[in-house]
Amino acid sequence: MEQIEDEISSMDEETISLFNNGSSSERKSEEFDDDIEDTRSELKFDRALETEEETHKRLLIEDALTGDVSTVKTWRNFAITPYGLVADDLRCKVWPLLLEVDPSSNEKIPSLEELSSHSEYQQVVLDVNRSLKRFPPGIPYKQRLALQDQLTVLILRVIIKYPHLRYYQGYHDVAITILLVVGEVVAFRIMEKLSTTHLRECMEPTMEKTSYRLNYIYALLSKVDVDLHNFLDRAGIGTMFALPWYLTWFGHSLNQYRDVVRLYDFFLASPENMSIYVASALVIHRRQEVFAELCDMASVHCLLSQIPDNLDFEGILSKASEYYKKFPPNKLEDLVKRRVQKELEQRKRDEQNMRNRLNRNKSIWHKVNKNLPAWFVFNGKYGLLFAAATVLLGYIYYMKMAEGRNPLKRSVRCIGVS
Repeated sequence: MEQIEDEISSMDEETISLFNNGSSSERKSEEFDDDIEDTRSELKFDRALETEEETHKRLLIEDALTGDVSTVKTWRNFAITPYGLVADDLRCKVWPLLLEVDPSSNEKIPSLEELSSHSEYQQVVLDVNRSLKRFPPGIPYKQRLALQDQLTVLILRVIIKYPHLRYYQGYHDVAITILLVVGEVVAFRIMEKLSTTHLRECMEPTMEKTSYRLNYIYALLSKVDVDLHNFLDRAGIGTMFALPWYLTWFGHSLNQYRDVVRLYDFFLASPENMSIYVASALVIHRRQEVFAELCDMASVHCLLSQIPDNLDFEGILSKASEYYKKFPPNKLEDLVKRRVQKELEQRKRDEQNMRNRLNRNKSIWHKVNKNLPAWFVFNGKYGLLFAAATVLLGYIYYMKMAEGRNPLKRSVRCIGVS
């Protein structure tokens, strides 16, 4: 764990201070027309001119790429500090260096037909087809189809090479982002590296480890913002709101492509659990919005599950790094275990209460059943008929008695019972 802490704390202080000089609060968020439908699944590929600070960082990255003294630490510093790797033309060069993967490949890429017999083929194709809005708009139809096929092949190649890993819905959101930036050859190298490191827990046969990991959000909140932790706990929203964030590295939850790739810069350069800290920092960043909601599951979950377009992600990422250095996973482990145990005990109590209610209802029926005449019991040969007749006769008798008549004898003859 000390090694993981060093990955964050060992960043070049001069590099960090250089880019922090450009305050993110001075940058204006892009305004969007109120009439534009927020589909929450459609990715916007808006291109903006590089700021002076971004251009300055681009020159530093280009110098490092042409030099011969750069190390993995160099690329991590660039990816973590403000503005990340600036643009995709730089990302496609730096991401392989950052993960230390070989961008060249002599492997033959199988065709889609060759992979179509795999057990996960149909599910992968369905998910890829559902992700069409995550592709750049306006690309030619044939190019889009080619990208879909590349994405399907990319995913299947990884899970075939590593049969102990299981495909999950959301994996394709990560894969498509990597594919769009670096192309299919390098994307395979990066995805197999991520699948055996950062995404490994998500690819377990069950969701047990993923569910356990999400509880670190509450453990961290209890250290950083007790009031917010208690509010969310009372609301009973659990961790489901953050599940797509964790599974897709926010790739399915953000509307702006530039925000997605900026976060990917950060995650690729960070320890494996950093997405949990970013999720916590994002919730803390929106604390006033949370407190403005009713303290109930529906209201708070609805708020948190929708991420606005105008968030200061540079500030959020900076806070996430700060939280990681101060409260690394090993310092939160005991809190997580206690929370999980508490939830387990509560679930057992709820299940026992349900069994008790069922037993009470069963006992009541048993007592009533013992005092009923034999002919009234429903499981007798004519029990249901006599029960229905008794209810009907009782109803008719009391209605007619209210009118001052006793029609019992006539009513019995009418229904054929003597």
